Amino acid sequence: MEQQPIIIKRKKVVAGGHHGGSWKVAFADFATAMMAFFLVLWLTATASPEQKKAVEGYFRDPVGFTDGGSPNPVDLEGSASVINEASMDVDPSQIPISDNVVDALSETLEQRRMNELFQELKQRIEENETLQEFKDQLLIDITDEGLRIQIVDRSGRPMFDSGRAELKYYSQEILFELAKTLGTVDNRLSITGHTDATPFGGRPGYTNWELSADRANTARRALVAGGVRAQQIARVVGLSDSVLFDQSEPTAAVNRRISIIVLNKKTVSSIQSSASATGTPLIDLTAPSEEEQNKARENLESGDWLKEKAEPAPGELNW
Repeated sequence: MEQQPIIIKRKKVVAGGHHGGSWKVAFADFATAMMAFFLVLWLTATASPEQKKAVEGYFRDPVGFTDGGSPNPVDLEGSASVINEASMDVDPSQIPISDNVVDALSETLEQRRMNELFQELKQRIEENETLQEFKDQLLIDITDEGLRIQIVDRSGRPMFDSGRAELKYYSQEILFELAKTLGTVDNRLSITGHTDATPFGGRPGYTNWELSADRANTARRALVAGGVRAQQIARVVGLSDSVLFDQSEPTAAVNRRISIIVLNKKTVSSIQSSASATGTPLIDLTAPSEEEQNKARENLESGDWLKEKAEPAPGELNW
């Protein structure tokens, strides 16, 4: 007998498709709407009649509504929800700014300009052949007064001959090159001459004070000839050896130098105020002393001033 083959039937069960999570989004919207609804009910229950009137007027005309004493839809004593259009029409140029803020901004801008000038001078020194040759004699830094450029002497390469105020030819070229940059700024300049501690014995009555002042003026003339405006110079000073660069060696060549400072506005104002002729002197030398006042008062009371006027001194003409 022929054996029948065994047939196994497998029933395939097809599951339903995935419904996704869209119902969660719908439920979240529903929950948000219910929360907003209950907030509206709570605000309506706690609002005063004036606030309800303000809400009603706002929804009727959201832009032009002004009834109810407030332009806000619900005035909760300080929390504005609608921007007042009048506040948007304020001219920015009419907004008051305190003097301290203006001074701080001015100092910040000036400090930025000093840093830019510092970088510009360094770049000019690196690119210019004349300045590149003498860059070891050029010292640049920023101080409280402004940007300072110091041209110092080196052994065997001085700016001036010993005891003289005439510039060496290469020193004059250095000042001419610096003047091309310094003449482009609006800041005032200060020029100071320094010497070392070696006493000057060239001629009687002429000391390191006169020598440092003459050298500072020589540097001023060279800068003006190189492009610096004459009215740009604010101060020319000779300090002799009172401010040494190298305190440990007063006679060192580096102490002989010319300092050029690009002054900031604060320093210029200080110079002008200290030199002003309208300032009140600390000691008034023109005022009579207390002894002179007492003597004048006694003469006035005794009448001696009449005798002094009537009887001229011997040899004095009586006009």
